[in-house]
Amino acid sequence: MWAYVLRRLLLMIPTLLGVLIITFAVTQFVPGGPVEQMVSQLKSGGAVGGGESAASGGAGYRGRQGVDRAQVEEIKKLYGFDKPPLERFVQMLVSFARFDLGKSFYHHKDVWELVKEKLPVSISLGLWTFFLSYLISVPLGIAKAVRAGSRFDAITSLFVLVGYAIPGFVLGVALLVLFGGGSFLAWFPLRGLTSSNWHDLSLGAKVVDYLWHIALPVTASVLGSFAVLTMLTKNSFLEEIRKQYVLTARAKGLGERSVLWKHVFRNALIPLITGFPAAFIGAFFTGSLLIETLFSLDGLGLLSYESVIRRDYPVVLGTLYLFTLIGLVTKLIGDLCYVWVDPRVKFD
Repeated sequence: MWAYVLRRLLLMIPTLLGVLIITFAVTQFVPGGPVEQMVSQLKSGGAVGGGESAASGGAGYRGRQGVDRAQVEEIKKLYGFDKPPLERFVQMLVSFARFDLGKSFYHHKDVWELVKEKLPVSISLGLWTFFLSYLISVPLGIAKAVRAGSRFDAITSLFVLVGYAIPGFVLGVALLVLFGGGSFLAWFPLRGLTSSNWHDLSLGAKVVDYLWHIALPVTASVLGSFAVLTMLTKNSFLEEIRKQYVLTARAKGLGERSVLWKHVFRNALIPLITGFPAAFIGAFFTGSLLIETLFSLDGLGLLSYESVIRRDYPVVLGTLYLFTLIGLVTKLIGDLCYVWVDPRVKFD
């Protein structure tokens, strides 16, 4: 096992390098970078320095005419673009090896600080989505497998697949119109995770206020994830129920409940358990851009989108490195879970 783990850890190095090389190369050819944005701001009479006007200036970039060459070189030096691309890439790799993710061009903060600031929002949205999906989908999938072909199975399949077919952001818009003070009812707030006076509330009132704010975005996020988990659980249980050992257990006189929970349950949950680590860790670091934008939730999804639009390369590359590394480690843990759940699986 340890030899297998070591091989997988060593394979992470070229994978990380490949991801970073491709992304870094793409950023060298994308127009409207931080230098061009600053030059555009200088042409329009703006102040030198990062900021929203500088970030948005790239859309109106018309070249470097009218800006002193020395100023352009100074701006390049300010953002580190005075060095050759290969030298900048090597410096970035050395920094990443020390887990120094760099400093944002736009926010003027370390990328680590930005991730920690945005993480609570993504954790709130991701963990609720994760737990509700598993807590509802697994029991529902088992019930569908036991009642396969019945009216209950057909009706629940219809609702689950309809929910899967509706995009989360479309459902979010509908929820806001219906219950968020749109054209009908004003039962839930339009934006944010908490009210403006949240710190002045009692502990019980804080919990209620938080749940009140998170209800609509979680509903919009979780509905689409029901279908995959529910149908995967159902199909896994159906496959196990039809195997010979189940028929043998029934022939020995074991009750249906005992057969289901003592014999079928562990084998049928192998696909779900092995995907559990990736889903759980992913809940901390994945952000739904459209849901976060729709409900004005300032999380990692919105940060990633804005960093690409603003050409904030340290944030783009730093978060990409962090999330890719976490994803590779989580994938390894998921593969090891196969052996933990099913000893028949061999590393050979």
